Amino acid sequence: MTEGNSRPDRPGNGYAQSLDYLYGLQKFGMIFGLTQVRKILEAIGNPQEEIPAIHIGGTNGKGSTAAMIASVLQKEGYRVGLYSSPHLNRFTERIKVNGQEIEDREVAALTVWIKKTVEALRLSGPFTFFDFTTAMALAVFSQKRVDLAVLEVGLGGRLDSTNVINPLLSVITNVARDHEEILGKSLLKIAREKAGIIKLGRPLITAATQPGIIQLFSKLCLEQKAPFFRVRQAGQGGQAGKDFRYQPAGKRSFHYEGLRRKLWSVDPGLDGAHQFVNAAVALGALEVLEDMGYPVSTEAMIEGLGEVKWPGRLEMVSSHPGILLDGAHNPAAATVLREALGKEFSFNRLTLVMGIMKDKDVRSILKTLAPLANHLILSRPRTERACAPAEMLAMLRCQGGRWSKKAEVVEELPQAIERGLAVTGKRDLLCITGSLYTVGEARAYLFPEGRRSRVDRGR
Repeated sequence: MTEGNSRPDRPGNGYAQSLDYLYGLQKFGMIFGLTQVRKILEAIGNPQEEIPAIHIGGTNGKGSTAAMIASVLQKEGYRVGLYSSPHLNRFTERIKVNGQEIEDREVAALTVWIKKTVEALRLSGPFTFFDFTTAMALAVFSQKRVDLAVLEVGLGGRLDSTNVINPLLSVITNVARDHEEILGKSLLKIAREKAGIIKLGRPLITAATQPGIIQLFSKLCLEQKAPFFRVRQAGQGGQAGKDFRYQPAGKRSFHYEGLRRKLWSVDPGLDGAHQFVNAAVALGALEVLEDMGYPVSTEAMIEGLGEVKWPGRLEMVSSHPGILLDGAHNPAAATVLREALGKEFSFNRLTLVMGIMKDKDVRSILKTLAPLANHLILSRPRTERACAPAEMLAMLRCQGGRWSKKAEVVEELPQAIERGLAVTGKRDLLCITGSLYTVGEARAYLFPEGRRSRVDRGR
């Protein structure tokens, strides 16, 4: 996702005006290609050319994997930049150095500088929101002289604005169906777009499992003379590429076997068994990075993974009642959430509050999650991209009707959350899901700045 979530940003130092300008660029939509972002970067001195970087793409898990790699590198003592999207509550979440968000005043100063520089050179537009913010992130990392930068692909890979970098290594976490209207209607077409981040001579690490996709990646790596590494669960058959292996060792930990290390009972710090593979990908990437002159100790790996934070992904924010936030925004992520609800959380009854973007596979997400709920509340976050709750209800009725009988429509998300809290007992679970937009707005409502937390008011 390449757009920003709305929020009541703090005024001062031109920050609000800068956000107005940046969000105003969204009127140009998602214009894919590298021509425009390269124009901006050329105008500001091509900061991307001097930044050692790790590029992370994939359908799901790329944000978690990026956060894990950044956390470990920071624990080792490197100065680390992290660029991710979308944000949940603050624009500044997108650009971090050593875990610290860029400051409001820096956003304001950078926006004015880049805008004036582009206008002075009379560069032809339009420039998109993601073009501009990617250039901003690279400028920050250059100015702050990071040792390493970790950049998450916004959408796809080949034509994504972040693909202007020539990284030390590339990561493709996995390939599943998402953004099919843009990336293609088949998994192989989607995989080919994601494989666009493979660079000449630069290693690729992937946890993709589909044989056809593995063959595609192997072929492209061979053509690019790029070393090819796979991450797979122990016991799965091997194919082309060198392997990193992992094996679940309980609900909270896994074993890892890499090029030179064997680690036992590693806790990835983030909830969900699906994080084992993300953590194994991160460890594999770090081992490959060591061969490039960036050593990382085993202690930093263990401690960095254990301390990683990545809000909005299986995030339990309250225990009595249980409130779980998860931005499951496509069918694969919804399946992960369904499995986690069945295996990793204890509760009597489940209430789901769902808000999904209309450009997603809404029917499949509903079909995956709706059967789990004792009570289903259909709502929408404040964005034009959101699917109307009435349309979601109609989809449920078309899927047989039985799930729609336990569903109700509450248009505004804050009211939907209140309704969810009202029907959720202390031993029940309220899960708010369907999109990171939904989760971001829910977090802002549940934990308003400067006021008492909504979940601490005796509910």
